[in-house]
Amino acid sequence: MSPRILLAVTVRVLTQLRRDHRTLAMLLVLPTALIALLWWVFSGEETGSAFDRVGPALLAIFPFTVMFLVTSVTTLRERSSGTLERLLSMPTGRLDLLGGYAVAFALVALVQSAVAVAVSVGLLGLEVDGSLVLLGLVAVVDGVLGCALGLFVSAFAATEFQAVQFMPLVVIPQLLVCGLFVPRDALPSVLGAISDLMPLSYAVDAMGALTAGGPGSGSGGSVWADLAVVAGFAVAALALGAVTLRRRTP
Repeated sequence: MSPRILLAVTVRVLTQLRRDHRTLAMLLVLPTALIALLWWVFSGEETGSAFDRVGPALLAIFPFTVMFLVTSVTTLRERSSGTLERLLSMPTGRLDLLGGYAVAFALVALVQSAVAVAVSVGLLGLEVDGSLVLLGLVAVVDGVLGCALGLFVSAFAATEFQAVQFMPLVVIPQLLVCGLFVPRDALPSVLGAISDLMPLSYAVDAMGALTAGGPGSGSGGSVWADLAVVAGFAVAALALGAVTLRRRTP
């Protein structure tokens, strides 16, 4: 991997995102808007504490989902337009390309997470027991995980529509067993074992451990250990994406 080429790819992706106002707005605003909508839904007197329970999980789920969707579709668009083939015909390695995408989207995830955490804590009253910086770091790594999985699955899709179809396969099962609806400790043993294999579960656990009453706050798990697992899944997805990346769609 060449740092110079990686930086060039990163700048190119950021420039492209800056010119695509709709995608940029979706990346930066949509997760926070969805969290605010859920806060509104749970703002009734009887369910006032519900947001404190699900809010930490939402901080992990929405950035992950949006990053997965945007990255997988963006990569397919690059391939179908021939841009990917032209880039790989130059001295650009697959790891340079995917690394540049990952760094660019990590920077976007940094801004996205800062907005989501600031609004959730400052305006919506989400209680935080741990460090706000660490909470933001978990959100960023979680966003990078969504980006890495999006890059990986894009290799198996022929069209942008097919890339979207991977959501029910890759994203929704993780939402169901990550502890959002039922605490992971209370899941049936088989589902608990499946949940242990899903990276989003560890992101939700880390968020819960940093916030009062979050879904993982009673698990006693280490935030840094959970964060390392999420980062490990992201690196593995990027490595697999580099192996399976094709120059163009047949």
